[in-house]
Amino acid sequence: MTYKTLTLATALAATTALGASAETLRWARAGDSLTLDPHAQNEGPTHTLAHQIYEPLVIRDTQGVFEPALATDWAVKEDDPNVWVFNLREGVTYHDGAEMTAEDVVFSFTRAKSENSAMKELLNSVVEIRAVDDYTVEFVTDGPNPILPNNFTNLFIMDSGWAEANDVVEVQDIAGGETTYAASNANGTGPYTLVSREPDVRTVLEQNADYWGLGEFPMEVTRIEYTPIQNAATRVAALLSGEVDFIQDVPVQDLDRVDGTDGLQIKAAPQNRTIFFGMNMGADDIEADDVDGANPFADVRVRQAMNMAINRDAIRQVVMRDQSQPTGVIMPPFVNGWTEALDAVPEGDMDAAKALMEEAGYADGFSVTLDCPNDRYINDEGICQAAVGMLGQIGITVNLDAKPKAQHFPLIQNGETDFYMLGWGVPTYDSEYVFNFLTHTRGDERGSWNNTGYSSEEVDAMIVSLSSETDLEVRDATIAEIWEVMQSETLYLPVHHQVLNWGMRGNVGTEVDVEDQPKFKHFSMQTS
Repeated sequence: MTYKTLTLATALAATTALGASAETLRWARAGDSLTLDPHAQNEGPTHTLAHQIYEPLVIRDTQGVFEPALATDWAVKEDDPNVWVFNLREGVTYHDGAEMTAEDVVFSFTRAKSENSAMKELLNSVVEIRAVDDYTVEFVTDGPNPILPNNFTNLFIMDSGWAEANDVVEVQDIAGGETTYAASNANGTGPYTLVSREPDVRTVLEQNADYWGLGEFPMEVTRIEYTPIQNAATRVAALLSGEVDFIQDVPVQDLDRVDGTDGLQIKAAPQNRTIFFGMNMGADDIEADDVDGANPFADVRVRQAMNMAINRDAIRQVVMRDQSQPTGVIMPPFVNGWTEALDAVPEGDMDAAKALMEEAGYADGFSVTLDCPNDRYINDEGICQAAVGMLGQIGITVNLDAKPKAQHFPLIQNGETDFYMLGWGVPTYDSEYVFNFLTHTRGDERGSWNNTGYSSEEVDAMIVSLSSETDLEVRDATIAEIWEVMQSETLYLPVHHQVLNWGMRGNVGTEVDVEDQPKFKHFSMQTS
């Protein structure tokens, strides 16, 4: 038995020994949260755990519709279109009993704008955050920003006093390998308090007895026992045996088995997330290939050939068991800017792809390393393995290096990979989010996930304009123009939009959240 297997068995045995009442939810998924610092990582599972402990000003329901959270209402200021006014919920306290006020909101957003924050691209247009009184906050932008609240759904509010007392005013530098008190401890306003935290092993939460929403939400889950289980077979076995009640990542090959088991159910929905490959096209030479003094990815014909070689429908049928939506664009259909034309799957033409490779001077191909996560996206390593074979048909020998997301993501953030898999959700439901992180030139305020090396002053200017353009027709035209450039440059290699499959016991009641972010205060736990 390996160490990880032993650790998992020990954790599950401890959970079972404790017993699970109707109010206890035992939850598992493939990967753990990367940190408890709410501003240190912009990553789905990290936000999901944070949503149980911390809260944003505004939130979305399972279908993506805005709901009040720590703010009760918000609007553009009547006499100044450059100011958004948020009125805060009164009487909210943190888990340690301290009162939540506008000072904490100012602190939290200032922190989220700082250098180490993974959330700073969401706040580029914000030039000032000011507390008008204890329950009113104004956000001043560098021009009218019609969609500012869209950016706030994963921006969590921290207690400024707690942060100062525990020396975590600064955001944890994950990419630099830093560990802080906020990475493993938490003090939020959310429905659940942190009881214990063992990263990659087990996290326990209990219901916040003083939660402001106790009379507004079902709150039938009173205890959460969270066990990350990377191995797909082990994860399904835990659900089938009754050791866990709810898993987010049901392997596609086990859907019928789970759904056909008495007392279990599968719920599915399209996810607001697209899976794709990125290439370092900007460097003169790259380290991951066997070509000396040149970068094959710098030639658009090579990128076009690779795009043709990837057989998305084969991936859908064989790897994903029909649980994916092949696409030609790295933007889910939920997003403003999406069109059927952009979504059209590139035509697979191996002869044309080989001809492009020959034109580019790579008739004999080349070899390159592909970095891939193995615990983040649905069948992520399997997709990468399929791509290896497909690219091999046009002469590109791909050496696959698959590793856990905790090791994979820093490669992208630190610019240490030349060919990589990434998945991108769009919580703002607007193309600007994609452009800010993945298209804009990498810099201090934008482009933090743009590892392609792509840089265009003209495109950068168009992206920046989106945050202050109030004429929505003009804004949408700019969005379309940016997508046209991205597609013509073959900046990324889209694969598919993910489809979510949640598995759960029959007594667990919930609808699938398109962001893949279950919010357990909404769950029901019926006696089975």
